[in-house]
Amino acid sequence: MNFGRGVLLACGCALVTACAVGPDYKRPQVEAAPAFKEGNGWKPSEPADALSRGPWWRIFNDDVLNGLEDQIDISNFNVKSAAAAVEQARALVNEAKAGFWPTITASGGPERQGVGTAPARTVVGAGVQGSWNLDIWGQIRRSTESSHASAQASEAALASARLLAQVDLAADYFQLRGQDQLQILLSDTVAAQQQSLKITENRYRVGVAAKADVVSAQTQLLSSQAQQVNAAIGRAVLEHAIAVLLGQQPANFAVAPVAMRADVPTVPAGLPSTLLERRPDIAQAERRVAAANAQIGVAKSAYFPSLSLSGSDQYTGSSFGQLFSLPNRIWSVGPQLAQTLFAGGLHRAQVAQARAAWEQSVDDYRQTVLAGFGQVEDEIVTLRVLEQQARIEDQLVQAAREAEKLTLNQYKAGTVPYSSVIAAQTIRLSSEQSALSVLVNRLTGSVTMIQALGGGWNSSQLQ
Repeated sequence: MNFGRGVLLACGCALVTACAVGPDYKRPQVEAAPAFKEGNGWKPSEPADALSRGPWWRIFNDDVLNGLEDQIDISNFNVKSAAAAVEQARALVNEAKAGFWPTITASGGPERQGVGTAPARTVVGAGVQGSWNLDIWGQIRRSTESSHASAQASEAALASARLLAQVDLAADYFQLRGQDQLQILLSDTVAAQQQSLKITENRYRVGVAAKADVVSAQTQLLSSQAQQVNAAIGRAVLEHAIAVLLGQQPANFAVAPVAMRADVPTVPAGLPSTLLERRPDIAQAERRVAAANAQIGVAKSAYFPSLSLSGSDQYTGSSFGQLFSLPNRIWSVGPQLAQTLFAGGLHRAQVAQARAAWEQSVDDYRQTVLAGFGQVEDEIVTLRVLEQQARIEDQLVQAAREAEKLTLNQYKAGTVPYSSVIAAQTIRLSSEQSALSVLVNRLTGSVTMIQALGGGWNSSQLQ
């Protein structure tokens, strides 16, 4: 009994004085500029807390988009896969934590035993065995620390997958609405050209227009009708892409066509330093650094002896009826110390590998941060230039519409040939298509900007 107390006291002292070998984690330093270079002179229209008031896509005030985005978590298979990976990582954390506890097993049953030429006999046994690996050097603690950081990296990966699916859905949705608006534009153009054809045919019948004018009007109308038919392909492809993002069969999915919005909400970029907390891919890379750092301690612990406490309480007899009696009892308890004396440089190689893996993860983290800074700068300049281009395109559309109207009146008056009408109508259609393209690019650019800023996500959401 005194021996048992001594063992427990020694183990208790070992646990109290235990330390975790290896470096304690410190986040790698990253230089961040005081402000984004491309943000000078660009003033977004939305308040600074636009993304913090709820799901980011609601700033577009589109009920159809809101309904579609709400289905991403439920139906998108990439998000579901990432969520399953998070559950797997959390299970690995619990698996690592199990190392802190003793392992206890029970066994029992009859067996036949024989010695030499003596007759075999049946021996009945039952008992309990236990072992406890004492974490003196912190191997289990570092393993748990690494698993926990890896689980957080998986949570950040889930946030990245969710944000990517949301962004792809919003971008496809606005491009689809662009196709809807293009259909409206082409329908109006076809109607206007049909009217022009009637005017030309009437003028030909009364002898004030040439047959060539009628043929030219028919050719222009057929060309616009061909564009109208072809535009349906792009819309269908985008509708199919949205269905796939939502985990639905394209054959069973449809989005009703509506006119496109004309306003483009944007969000401020904020400070570069805050980007380190707002992007899930940066948080994922940083958590991988923490996991790799803990693995250095795991590798270093192999240099030191391991201490475990084991014990057993066994009963062995010839029958179950008298098995649990004192004469049949055999028990043992005691510590075991183990130290590898020679491993051919294995431990040194494992530590070197762990350090190299940590250095690689640090470089990956810093590269991810730089890529994040670069993406925000790209989106800022893109949105600023598109905003300037949109103002010019709007002026061009107004001028082209006025020129088309004046030219058609001049043709009716007989002062200009029909070729002038065709040229004016072509310029007007081209300018309206260009303006629509800029509008779609601005909306999808705003979505990409939100993605670059992390979509309102924050690393404090990691469990």
